[in-house]
Amino acid sequence: MTKLTGMKIYTLRTWYTLVLALHLNTAEDFQWTKINPSSFYYGTFPPGFSWGVGSSAYQTEGAWDVDGKGPSIWDAFTHTKGKVFRNETGDSACDGYYKVQDDIQLLKELNVNHYLLSISWPRIMPTGIKKLNEKGIQFYNDTINSLLESSIIPIVSLYHWDLPQVLQEKYGGWQNISMINYFNDYANLCFEKFGDRVKHWITFSNPWAVAEKGYETGEHAPGLKLGGCGAYKAAHHIIKTHAKVWHSYNNTWRSEQQGMVGISLTTGWGEPIDPHSQADIDAAERYIQFHLGWFANPIYRGDYPEAMKNYVGRKSAQQGLGTSRLPTFSVQEKIYIKGTSDFLGIGHFTTRYVTQKSFPSLQVSSYHMDQDLAELVDPKWPAPGSKWLYSVPWGFRRLLNFIKTQYGNPLIYVTENGVSEKVQCTQLCDEWRIEYLKGYINEILKALNDGVNVRGYTAWSLLDKFEWNKGFSERFGFYHVDFKNKNKPRYPKASVDYYKNIISANGFPNPREVENWHQKAMDTCSITHQLLDADSLVTHMEMVTEIVLPTIFTLCILISIVLLLFFLQNHS
Repeated sequence: MTKLTGMKIYTLRTWYTLVLALHLNTAEDFQWTKINPSSFYYGTFPPGFSWGVGSSAYQTEGAWDVDGKGPSIWDAFTHTKGKVFRNETGDSACDGYYKVQDDIQLLKELNVNHYLLSISWPRIMPTGIKKLNEKGIQFYNDTINSLLESSIIPIVSLYHWDLPQVLQEKYGGWQNISMINYFNDYANLCFEKFGDRVKHWITFSNPWAVAEKGYETGEHAPGLKLGGCGAYKAAHHIIKTHAKVWHSYNNTWRSEQQGMVGISLTTGWGEPIDPHSQADIDAAERYIQFHLGWFANPIYRGDYPEAMKNYVGRKSAQQGLGTSRLPTFSVQEKIYIKGTSDFLGIGHFTTRYVTQKSFPSLQVSSYHMDQDLAELVDPKWPAPGSKWLYSVPWGFRRLLNFIKTQYGNPLIYVTENGVSEKVQCTQLCDEWRIEYLKGYINEILKALNDGVNVRGYTAWSLLDKFEWNKGFSERFGFYHVDFKNKNKPRYPKASVDYYKNIISANGFPNPREVENWHQKAMDTCSITHQLLDADSLVTHMEMVTEIVLPTIFTLCILISIVLLLFFLQNHS
């Protein structure tokens, strides 16, 4: 992504500072937030609003070749040197495969209503086709049952990026139309085995990243760089696959199981850098359409966004291509795809300022140059972790209102929202995460008052985990995982206590109470830090005992042997 952090973007906008000496009633307070986007709105969420936390299979489970599991594209990708930071892998990850009960206890401590997890396709179908792995099916049955026994609703994603490696090697993965039927068979197996208890299904989690990072830039598995075509082709097949799975559920399982099937789309918000420039306004609109609209528009409106069709089509023609690099849907396909979502899952992390920037059409074609825009950030925006993730809460409310207007106010579950830290030393007192959660969750509350139909919120994520090509260098978790310790112990960060209070209060009741949450969370994390330091010392001593002492002992034996030989040689 283009990040021109040196530009003083903040001088182009008016920033408001909220100083409320007045005692405003709720309606007046809410109206104030509309003209002061950085202001805070105290209030509670509707009764029945669902609070949760999430994770994904490859990032947490580990046990990559245990109990009959087949290899995934991420196993193959991470086992190739140079693909991941420090050549780290998810082979053991958080050892979640062995710690289901421990992690459910953490969910109970958080007092969440739901838990978003994903099923590893190659764990239950090792090659992705036909042959089943009963141990894998039993693992997810046990997990789902344990969640329900703890009064936690499972929200299950069928695909969080871990395609069976056999399907990639044999067919080219999502470049091949045959994936539609293979995935549909897998989805129906999941509906058959788990659908009596799972009532919220997600077909794909963040398919944008699957297509763009997997088949355009090659940053993610399977690591293909098919510039200008690969991402569009993969996305085309994913959209058609999603629709087929929805129809399968609708025709075969819905009447009996009474569940819902949706898709989870991750997108930032694009704000025009100059709100008075039509070119920048159009560029910001394109930013949203090339990210969210790429997948949402076919599902909710029957076709790709006009901006995508126009820009990719024009650039394809200028490059001398007979047809657009963006595939087309037939009339029958448009009808078949439109309306295939019972809810829309939204993942959101950050915002960009956007401005018009024309890229020459004769350059090497790419998804990013097709958009004719540049992304910028305000250097004042907090950025505690990942280089791409800036804390800009007000963008979330605007995104949610855009969805309401653009797609007919669909039922929304926020499926991913959180912030990372990228520090060398352990940070349990994660004050920046508290501020991030407070700001972003408050924007959802404002959006609800705008009339947006948000039913639930999923914080990302339960644990520190394997972060794809970044390895373990970035941490999104409420719970710190000590990856250096063979037992992978979990330690609560300050944000655990804070999020628990938001859930218990169902929002932000009043300034004094919210401030008390903050203070209590910071006090608690200091105590936990002392425990972690003590455990780390024990772990260090165990390493000394297990590695250093045997090594010293071996050296002593070798030295003794050498001295003995020397002695015998001199006296022979």
